[in-house]
Parts: sequence; C-alpha cells; structure tokens
Amino acid sequence: MLFSRHIFSCNFKTAATLPAFKGSIIRGMLGWALRQTACALRRSDCTACLLLTRCVYAKAFETIAPQYHHSKKTPPHPYVLEPPLSETREYQADDSFEVALLLFGEMTQYLPYFIYAFEQMGEAGLGSSREQGPARFTLIRVSCEGDTIYDQASKTLRPSRQPISLHLPPPPTGAECSRLRVSLVTPLRIKHLNTFARELPFHVLVRAMLRRISSMFAQYGDGEPKLDYPGLVKRAQDVSINSQHLRWKDWTRYSARQQQAMQFGGLVGEIVYEGCLTEYLPLFELCTVLHVGKQSVFGLGQMDYTQEPC
Repeated sequence: MLFSRHIFSCNFKTAATLPAFKGSIIRGMLGWALRQTACALRRSDCTACLLLTRCVYAKAFETIAPQYHHSKKTPPHPYVLEPPLSETREYQADDSFEVALLLFGEMTQYLPYFIYAFEQMGEAGLGSSREQGPARFTLIRVSCEGDTIYDQASKTLRPSRQPISLHLPPPPTGAECSRLRVSLVTPLRIKHLNTFARELPFHVLVRAMLRRISSMFAQYGDGEPKLDYPGLVKRAQDVSINSQHLRWKDWTRYSARQQQAMQFGGLVGEIVYEGCLTEYLPLFELCTVLHVGKQSVFGLGQMDYTQEPC
C-alpha cells in the first residue's frame, strides 16, 4: 500500500478561537474546500454523479469501492489528518500551526489538490475570530520528510520523494518482547461487545488493530495480509496488564451535515502489557501510521509504543 506524509505549515492572518481538539474542524473545512476545488457538476448527491469514480473529493470523502458496493460495511477513507496536539484555543495573528496529512493508495497522487484546498481554507477562514469572523490563515509551506516541496512565495510544487510502500513486516528475530508500553496520544474510540471500550485488555486492542490493517490493505493495498487472525486474538487473551494510567476524555464536534453538536470521547494515557508480545510488534508498527479505531481521519486513535525491559 502506497503511503506519503506531508506537513502543512500555516500562519494565522487574524486572531482565532479554535476547539481544544482541532481535527474535526480542519477535516470539515478541508472537505468543503476540496469539493469547491474538484467538483465539476456541482451535485449535492455524490452517489448519483457520473464522475463519482474520477473525482478526488468523492474518492476522499465519499469513499465507495467495488468490494463495498453490496456490503453494509463502511470503507475506510484514504487519508488521515494529524492536527496540532496542543489544546490551545486562543491564537493571535502571526501565530503558527502545523497539520500533517497522511495519504494512502492512489490518493498519494492527488497531493496538489489538497495543497490548493488548504489555500482555499485559508482564504475562507477556520474557526472563529473575536473581531473579524472566521480566522484566515496563510499556507506557508508543505514539507515531506524534512524537504520543502511547496512554499507560499514561489507557488511551485517541487518534485518530492516517491510514496513509500507500506507493508506488514515480519516479527523481529532475536530477543523476545515481553513488556510493551503503549501511549494513546489522541482519544482512542473502539467498540467491543457493541459498546465503546473504557478499559483496554490486550485482545480488544489487537482486534481493533487487525480490523484497521485488514480494511486499509483490502481497500488501498494488495488485499488483506495473510495472518492468523483467530490465533492472534486468542493468544492476545493471555497477555496481561502490568500497569495502566488511562482515562476517558470527552470532546465535542459540530456536524455540519446534521447541524448539531455531537459528543465524542475516547481513551488517552498509557498502558503497559506483559506477556508473549513479539508477534504483535508488526501490528503496532503499522498502526502508529494508520491510527486505530473510529474517527481516525480526524486524528483520533494516534498511538505510540516502546519495548521495556522486564
């Protein structure tokens, strides 16, 4: 599965008041701007549009794929936003912020559309300003792996490195991993037994990682990885929790489609697992990129991990 990660560096032109978690508002405005940029027929219903399979907006925000046409499953989107982690709400003119945009599969070819959409977002404004309405910003530069590939001064997109091929690596050889510290950087929203998990047994996290990996590779890669899915889940039940410092964190987003505020929440903090963990390291390696759980496109489900000595 092809993958690329780009950092969008921006400066506010005016004062701004933003939510503590900014992923939802950025994603909403990005969808609006991308549709303004890419929609040729100006239809309100993408599913009836003749250009559905060719439009970058539809591919990104109204994701429909052949394998899901006759299924009730909702396909994953081909991108993930990583908004600023700071919960700062008040910004002044000239304050800066960065947003990471992760693209998967063929969506890696459409970076110029996203750059132009970000510029349109800046002109329209983001959030609200105490004095002048929505806060406008300038896209200063876009970088990839440390190299500037676009800047506001030249308005030129420079050649960048080719997207990398994301794959499931084999488990490491050598020393066995028996203790793992997992950090939930942004709220993790996963369902187990039809309810959102407020505790995180290892097998619940493994199920979520397997779902995310299999759906992404089925949609944007060469098919689901050949894994012993039942065996991985069964063996995960033998992994214990050594220590944990998790808490439930609520956040509110406004849905433009439903025209109402919606309450979301998820687990944040750290948890240390203990047991036979080596075979699960490739899953964690992938999911630090893919994110895990619901609303991952907003930036939720971002996590990190470290091996610890026993």
